[in-house]
Amino acid sequence: MRTRLGLSPSPEALSARFDAVRGLSVALVAPLSDADATVQSMEDASPAKWHLAHTTWFFETFVLRDFVSGYQRFDERFPFLFNSYYEAEGKRHSRARRGMVTRPTLDEVLAYRAHVDAEIGAALPNLPHEARELVRLGCHHEEQHQELLLTDILHLMSENPLEPAIWPGARKVPVEMPGPVGWIEHGGGVVEIGHDDPHFAFDSEGPRHKSLLTPHAIADRTVTNGEWAAFIADGGYAEPRHWLSDGWAWVKAEGIAAPLYWEQHDGVWTRFGLDGRRPIDPAAPVTHVSLYEADAYATWAGARLPTEFEWEAAAARHNADGGNQLDHAGPVEPRPSSGGPAFFGDVWEWTGSAFRPYPGFRAVEGAVGEYNGKFMSGQFVLRGGSCATPRGHARASYRNFFYPHQRWQFTGVRLAKDL
Repeated sequence: MRTRLGLSPSPEALSARFDAVRGLSVALVAPLSDADATVQSMEDASPAKWHLAHTTWFFETFVLRDFVSGYQRFDERFPFLFNSYYEAEGKRHSRARRGMVTRPTLDEVLAYRAHVDAEIGAALPNLPHEARELVRLGCHHEEQHQELLLTDILHLMSENPLEPAIWPGARKVPVEMPGPVGWIEHGGGVVEIGHDDPHFAFDSEGPRHKSLLTPHAIADRTVTNGEWAAFIADGGYAEPRHWLSDGWAWVKAEGIAAPLYWEQHDGVWTRFGLDGRRPIDPAAPVTHVSLYEADAYATWAGARLPTEFEWEAAAARHNADGGNQLDHAGPVEPRPSSGGPAFFGDVWEWTGSAFRPYPGFRAVEGAVGEYNGKFMSGQFVLRGGSCATPRGHARASYRNFFYPHQRWQFTGVRLAKDL
């Protein structure tokens, strides 16, 4: 992972951002017991305790170890436990067995965080520019893990037969169903895609380059729960002609019949969330669907998924800091649109584009270059951020990526069509 060169915040602004990011992570785990924070519900998810420690390991390793003379690690055993996939940093504990790490305890991990926070705070005013850039990178890296914290906690609690609520939910107020999808037309032509301004971005968002679009239209909102329920009722999960071959094999092998966390009780669809199990809101964006499901729905609806270039061309005119995004700890979930094209927040939107490098992309040397480039195989791009994405983290050029079967993130669907 690395940042593209750009404007650097002042030490004072960077210190404030560091404190805010680190504080939000601790707030997100406040309702958890030590057991809650230790268990790993599947290989794709990590224990909350691991997220807290791994993000701390990043700051300790790439800033304190490398730039603060005489710094002594909090615990020499932690790098093996809390490195993720940085081969240059040596051997590490198996990802699939992170849930076996019952010690250190949650309190010990929080003490580790407090120690590193104090050391960063003391060192930051005198750090060289390169080290401050790594602190900034570490903040963006931790924001990614804050979203994973929430989605991994949600998946973990869904595996508990009691389906416990982590936070109490707000009283649901009925919302009028949105009208028919409107279409934002684009006449085609050459557009410029990718990050090219003085602010932070990850390396996979560039270089900025030209892309040729054919005439098309993109929906002015995402697909709703109510519309998805109609897809199910029409036999959407039972009709192979809607599905990609790999998708249909996945449906049959896994017994997929609805979005993740949906169940039907007495003819009423419910979903499990961070506030427990509740009836679905028909007007809210559908979420927790895979690329396979998104593509099948689009085919059923007589449309297709947008390319990531079509999506960016449409979204670039909208405020990336707007919409329903993460501001504080609580039971986040997609909410019905309040009007106008909502390109940011609520759900990450699947595109039909493979996660591959842009023309001219080069991964940097060293451990912090081991992030995006090595994963550009077999995954698809999602755009726009979600209700669990920290506000200010996303951009029109931001490229999230997951494998086509994965759906434990807040993933949804925006349609497109050819003109």
